[in-house]
Amino acid sequence: MELQVNKIAQLRGHIAPIYSLSEGFESNLIFSGGGDQILASWNTETFEPNKFAIKLESGIYAICFIAEKNMVLIGNALGGIHVIDIKEKKELKLLKPHQAQVFDIKYSSKNNGFYSCSHDGTIAFYKLDELAHQKTIKLCQEKVRQLAINKDETELAIACGDGTVRIFDLNEFLEKPSFLAHDLSSNSICYHPNGKYLLSGGRDAHLKIWETNNYELIKAIPAHNFAIYQIAFNTDNTIFATASRDKTIKLWNADNFDLLKRIDFKNHKGHTHSVNALLWNKDNGNLISSGDDKTIIVWDIKRLN
Repeated sequence: MELQVNKIAQLRGHIAPIYSLSEGFESNLIFSGGGDQILASWNTETFEPNKFAIKLESGIYAICFIAEKNMVLIGNALGGIHVIDIKEKKELKLLKPHQAQVFDIKYSSKNNGFYSCSHDGTIAFYKLDELAHQKTIKLCQEKVRQLAINKDETELAIACGDGTVRIFDLNEFLEKPSFLAHDLSSNSICYHPNGKYLLSGGRDAHLKIWETNNYELIKAIPAHNFAIYQIAFNTDNTIFATASRDKTIKLWNADNFDLLKRIDFKNHKGHTHSVNALLWNKDNGNLISSGDDKTIIVWDIKRLN
């Protein structure tokens, strides 16, 4: 498989590193948030800021848009989660489940709930309809960096700062046996859309592929020069991207995990600092990235064969 990568646009407006990207309330809109405490909205057709924006009291580390509820969840730097009604443009509730930065939030429609993880080493579970915090669990003394829910919404995978990946049964919200995934922190986690594999990325710069029946290691790839911060599959599940502190994005074959393309500043006018977040636009298939250089870049990824 051969890919052609073209930079379409570079969106500027944030004045601090951008840590999170999310789908927006229309197919041509996305959300972004970072250290400048602004939840911004962007039009991916005109590449202009949308009028919708929210100013918070602290930095934004996680964004989760729930389309069927017209609601966005925003994880802040103080351990709180803002629940915003997009239609009414008002805050419904401020949940305070953690004592430090909320790094990730994931929603499960099947379980009518959402999950968060934090710098304080905890994960938390909430019922959506009641907007009620159900439980907080301490997993480790280090950060808990990222969450992933499998295709059937029966398992939650958790990337932990002690190098482990932990698996929770979502029916009972009970922990299954965890496993050591990386020599240093496990930073990123993502289930393969085919349900057969779990992918993890670590501060050791390795990308690892795990078989989901028993979580045996299938493949370990020295993928980047520094920590891997996100793993994201494209809309037709043929390729996936990894984002790294080494300032690059890499594109991989989803079938055999071969490297297809390296996107960097020298060859593509990419990011000049750490790449923190990735999002594939479901409307047009473009890849969107953001990073410590305070910008968002829109990429056209074309398959040539």
